[in-house]
Amino acid sequence: MNLNHMMRVYTSTPPKLGDWAPIPLRLIVGYGFLAHGYDKIEKGPEHFFAILYALGVPAPHLIGWATILIEVLGGLAVLAGAFIMLASVPMAGILLVAMFTVHLPYGFSSIKLLAVTTAGAQFGQPGYEVDLLYLGCLAALVLGGSGPFSVDGLAWKSRTGCPGQSATLQTMSGP
Repeated sequence: MNLNHMMRVYTSTPPKLGDWAPIPLRLIVGYGFLAHGYDKIEKGPEHFFAILYALGVPAPHLIGWATILIEVLGGLAVLAGAFIMLASVPMAGILLVAMFTVHLPYGFSSIKLLAVTTAGAQFGQPGYEVDLLYLGCLAALVLGGSGPFSVDGLAWKSRTGCPGQSATLQTMSGP
């Protein structure tokens, strides 16, 4: 029995419990990016442009709108499990830029409890922890596929006719 035959046998079996792992990753990463992009629009993009200008980012309006579009459209794509490889590249770029330009000086931890007063908890500046978590989730989706109930999975299924096959097995089993 050759490897191609073994992969075809494997892919025709029903999904295992681990095959569902991409769904919570897609939900949190997709919603997170979408929420951040929408928040920038809701508060008024000019506020975000001013932040970019203060950071010394060239062409802050252009970069600002590109960031907002990547966050909103990338978030929607990840939620739908569509074009994960393509969408993850600019999304990872945004995370890396944020990590190295904003969060790195504040260390690793994203939650720094400074005090608890009668007004409630007070926190310090967030570190790069959450950026790394998002990058790890995007990497897991790229490497492991977008899982069931995804546009990528449905597109692969319609091309191959294999009901249980995930998009990542395309490279292993051939066209």
